[in-house]
Amino acid sequence: MSPSRSTFVKSHLLCLSGQRITMSIQGEGDPLLVINGLSRPMQSWDPFASELPGRTVISFDAPGIGGSPTPLRPLLISELATIAVAVLDTAELEQADILGYSHGGAIAQQLAHDAPGRVGGLILAATSCGVGATPGVTADVIRHLGRSLDGKPWPLPDPLGLLWQTLAVANWSSIPFLGSIKAPTLIVCGSRDSVVPPSNSHVLARRIPNATLVMLPGRGHDLQRGDSAKALARAVNRFSPARRAVQRLAAG
Repeated sequence: MSPSRSTFVKSHLLCLSGQRITMSIQGEGDPLLVINGLSRPMQSWDPFASELPGRTVISFDAPGIGGSPTPLRPLLISELATIAVAVLDTAELEQADILGYSHGGAIAQQLAHDAPGRVGGLILAATSCGVGATPGVTADVIRHLGRSLDGKPWPLPDPLGLLWQTLAVANWSSIPFLGSIKAPTLIVCGSRDSVVPPSNSHVLARRIPNATLVMLPGRGHDLQRGDSAKALARAVNRFSPARRAVQRLAAG
């Protein structure tokens, strides 16, 4: 994998003129935009990205997380999806596969609805439909915040930024539009996920047309480290070539 390149992007949101978003582009090959979970900086993707030597992996810090400053007000999920599109624009990508993990899965679903032409394939990992989902165990949700790959904590997000992230999803739901998502969709979850229980992935798989559900036996919520990151990467590696083959057949 080639060395990581870091750059900055300004969002397209008129209400956020000059909002700085820290992003990274690493590797070479078919592009994959990864959208992170609650409180996690983009370096949390490193173990997963290392398992994808044939992909260009684009990641970014959400507003208020890592190197991206906290905005003055909470952003809607639709606005965070617009920021993700701005990241694609800065990477000069018309289209990419989109992977949303946990909280980032809400943004990925919204992106697939709002800008379907930018989404080659949609991968929803350990996530839910938002309002209407089966809740997880509160203590386990808190336990996953601020945990790094080596046992040392990542720099904690700005408390206001974390609150803004939480508020973004508090009144959001994808239930009204799941049936209209056109992108080939892969849904991945751990069979022992207590933060976003697997029943939520089953809901997504039933409501998104022709979605594929992959259950990772014995895995929990954290799919960004160790063997779980490898298992997620294997699922993504199997999905993307198969998706492209189906699209070629449909086009031909």
